[in-house]
Amino acid sequence: MADHLEKTVSTSGLGTISMRDSDSNSASIPEKKTPVKVSTVQVHERDAIIDRIRFSDDMGDILTEDADFIVEKMMTMDAVEAYEVIKDALDYYGDDINFPEKTLHKMKLLLEGEECYGLGEIIYDLDLRLEACLIKYHSPYPEVRSVCSPIDDPTIPAETFRAYLNGLFWVAVGAFINQLMSFRQPSISLSSKVIQILIYPCGEALARILPAKRVSLGPLSFHLNPGPWSFKEQMFATIIANVGAQTAVFNSYGPTMRLKLFYGETWIGFGFTVVMGLSCQLFGLGLAGVLRRYAIYPSKSVWPTVLPTLQLNRTLLIPETRKKINGWSISKYKFFWTVMFGTVVYFFIPDYLFTALSTFNWITWIAPKNKNLAFVTGSRIGAGFNPITSFDWSVINNSSPMNVPFYTVANRYIGTIVAAITMLIMFYTNYKFTAYIPPNTSNVYDRFGNQFNISKVLVKGKFDQGLYEAYSPPYISAGQLMYQSAAYAVYTFGFVYVFLSEWKVVKEAVTGFFKSLKDRKLSNYDRYKDPISVMMRQYPEVPDWWFVIILVLSVVVGCLGVRYFPTETPVWAIIIVWLVSLALIIPFIILYASTGYFMSMNNLGTILGGYMVPGNGIACIFTRMFGYSLDEQSETFVGDQKLAHYAKLPPRAVFRGQLIATVVQILVTSGCMEFLYQGLADFCSWTQPARFVCSFAHELYADSLLMGVVGPQRTLDFLYPTMKYGFLIGAVLAYPFFLARKFFPNQLRYFHPVLFLGGFLRFGSLYNLSYYTPGFYVSALFMFFIRRRYLAWWAKYNYILSSALTAGVAFSGIIIFLALQYKPKKLTWWGNTVSTAGVDGAGTATLKSIPEGGYFGLPVGSWH
Repeated sequence: MADHLEKTVSTSGLGTISMRDSDSNSASIPEKKTPVKVSTVQVHERDAIIDRIRFSDDMGDILTEDADFIVEKMMTMDAVEAYEVIKDALDYYGDDINFPEKTLHKMKLLLEGEECYGLGEIIYDLDLRLEACLIKYHSPYPEVRSVCSPIDDPTIPAETFRAYLNGLFWVAVGAFINQLMSFRQPSISLSSKVIQILIYPCGEALARILPAKRVSLGPLSFHLNPGPWSFKEQMFATIIANVGAQTAVFNSYGPTMRLKLFYGETWIGFGFTVVMGLSCQLFGLGLAGVLRRYAIYPSKSVWPTVLPTLQLNRTLLIPETRKKINGWSISKYKFFWTVMFGTVVYFFIPDYLFTALSTFNWITWIAPKNKNLAFVTGSRIGAGFNPITSFDWSVINNSSPMNVPFYTVANRYIGTIVAAITMLIMFYTNYKFTAYIPPNTSNVYDRFGNQFNISKVLVKGKFDQGLYEAYSPPYISAGQLMYQSAAYAVYTFGFVYVFLSEWKVVKEAVTGFFKSLKDRKLSNYDRYKDPISVMMRQYPEVPDWWFVIILVLSVVVGCLGVRYFPTETPVWAIIIVWLVSLALIIPFIILYASTGYFMSMNNLGTILGGYMVPGNGIACIFTRMFGYSLDEQSETFVGDQKLAHYAKLPPRAVFRGQLIATVVQILVTSGCMEFLYQGLADFCSWTQPARFVCSFAHELYADSLLMGVVGPQRTLDFLYPTMKYGFLIGAVLAYPFFLARKFFPNQLRYFHPVLFLGGFLRFGSLYNLSYYTPGFYVSALFMFFIRRRYLAWWAKYNYILSSALTAGVAFSGIIIFLALQYKPKKLTWWGNTVSTAGVDGAGTATLKSIPEGGYFGLPVGSWH
């Protein structure tokens, strides 16, 4: 082996040139020599480089399939070029929290020179060129390298007839199932990873049964069966189907408006649902194109949430090299199916046979009637302080613990702990009468301790001041009060902090957008030098004006729907919400792309609606919906476009696929809502047998009561005046936190204040700390310990394991619902009743009882 390394050095031509005077303690760069051509390299010399890749402990197994490509690039890169590549990369990635700290340290040592590196001239040369080639021709992020190939073949078919047929079929199936199950608590979804599994055998079947014919339709001609089902077809069909994997925005808001349990606006039907759905979804698609420069093209935009889908795609279609990894030799394909089928069987236990394992509030079982025990440790109305809270993957996976970085999970979990303590302090000190209400509920109560009856303050659907003064002000729980206040602070804090920390990215993107509008021939890919953007230059790009047209059409459709249906919402209010949300979306999409944390702007739309259309709860819901659809849908579409970017799919094909799939999704989900409204008994009630309790609908109802019917003036100026200071506190605190991160980058490298504040937004409904504790454990194990100690195993199996568990839960949950819950088949025994038998399960306990006067809160006649 030594002889091989010596021959490698002799052909690579190492040497050093001092960058400063010889008597100074200076760094040095390698002397430029003639690069070695691949054709002159002997087999044993290539083996030396491959062995170095294999023995480099921060490479793991991630280069197994692409080792030859990296070797060839190493042999054609001289040492001076490698030095410059690493130097530029250090400037660009140095402050990136996602960049591996170990690799960052290694790059700094490489720039210091051979002597500082300390492993000798031979290893220094190999590692210098290896790191440079990974940066220039692949990716510096291990998680990206593990799922994304540095090679592209543009001749591989992607946008084919059979890909559309396959993908659109699963759009319809996925859209119906996911819309249906989104109202369940906890929700179960047919995620893109699960649909991807189903797409694969369908694609293989189509490749066998479709005739090998070409259909002649002029410019629209296509081939029915161009050969074996390809990697790119699978990815293209998955991206199409992923549109169906998302629920339509309006359908999440519809129950609150339509059901008699809430506002009872029965005029909302299939037609209006389609119109609103098209407006919301197409607006997200159009905006996604505008946001490409912020969240797709920059290589810092890792998008950890889409990486498992890519890994699963490779597992299904790309053969892997058999190799023992940390003692494991099972193939990724076999590993996936083994775990998935095991999960399908296991999920019957916590979801049906022994449901206490899902809501494992075991501490409250010790004393079921002890209210304080339930308030502190309870999984339903309490704070959720419990070290072991669930054995149910649908609960554990709430924080995506095996997908997003560990620092994201850790920051949010610590924030959730602080939030739980804050909530308990507010509750036990009876702040704003919260002790008369269960500590963590989204319900709104009147002064008599009953749920607020909106009909008592409305006349012909409008707020009546006299009835309000005679009835009661609305009161909310400690959890809801904390949630609302924190949400306002997060908006302003996140906006200012991300803008300050990512100003270069924002400036570059804005400049590029206006240049592209002036010059239609200008390609966005030409402005980026990362290897994927370089490879994507061979495909025609989607012009910005295509997306602008989609944006304009969606606005027109939305305005017409609001104007010509009895929404009682002025068009100008919707436009203002759109404009405000547009101003906030840029920093939020950047945050989501790098951390995997989705920060919604729905509460902001509620406040704006309350000020613009006072006393109107329905108008408040519409303004919140349009504000939410802008960020939620755009982030979904942008994520799929990043997926296509990683997979090197033709951008125009992806645009067409997403547009067609969106129309199909809206029609299917609108039909699903009619099925739920008319075919499911007790839909959205807390006692619904199959757990279709619609927790978001209750939260939305509470929010619209406070900010819409009663109005933000009464709520924020009189009832809960401290809530509005969240806006100011967030904006003011952002700058000192930015300065702290700037001057103490090493000490605060893994602390992200926006993520920390995001932990406060996990209360106010049925969720609390207990839904995130098991996810923290899983993240610490897989995304921290195993990723650092066993990178090769992590790179090969982590995303596969996550996909298999999620797929198993989804399949099992659907089977259980259709077979055992749609027409309930009750299984009554201690294991299914113990978690709801006590105070925590009842969900109605309060710290203080209603006083002798029959009411609590403000004195009669003092609220206005």
